[in-house]
Amino acid sequence: MASRMPPTKHRRFDRIDRNILRILQREGRISYTELADRVGLSTTPCMERVKRLEKDGVIEGYHARINPEALQYSMLVFVEISLSYQSPDAFERFNQAVSQLPYLLECHLVSGDADYLIKARISDMSQYRELLGDMLLTLPGVKNSKSYIVMEEVKETSELPVEQ
Repeated sequence: MASRMPPTKHRRFDRIDRNILRILQREGRISYTELADRVGLSTTPCMERVKRLEKDGVIEGYHARINPEALQYSMLVFVEISLSYQSPDAFERFNQAVSQLPYLLECHLVSGDADYLIKARISDMSQYRELLGDMLLTLPGVKNSKSYIVMEEVKETSELPVEQ
């Protein structure tokens, strides 16, 4: 499931497909037998639907959600990055460099005052200083940054709303 295939545009899902997606988002390790029972199918047709959803790029993978504090990554930081130049080449150089930083969870090219919004998990303030040093000194074209240290995580999910 490593490659990201774009799903068929504007694909319509029936009630069973939507139920499969809803359940798998919450319970990725559910057995096909249990999933089939919960969506009202026998096991083989349910497996075929899941495999089709995977093949079509709707289901991109299955992941374990790990408690960040268990690995001593209790600090969550968002950083806005502005580049000196906004050109396709500058964006490409930045994208390649930022993908090498292991503590960055997400990096998005955004509209607005900044060019990028980055989400990082780090252990403490010393690693935060290191993060800023890496961004400002080693990432190509960085003009400035603005950081937001999260004091309380109110909601975090990767679960998409699946219509009924």
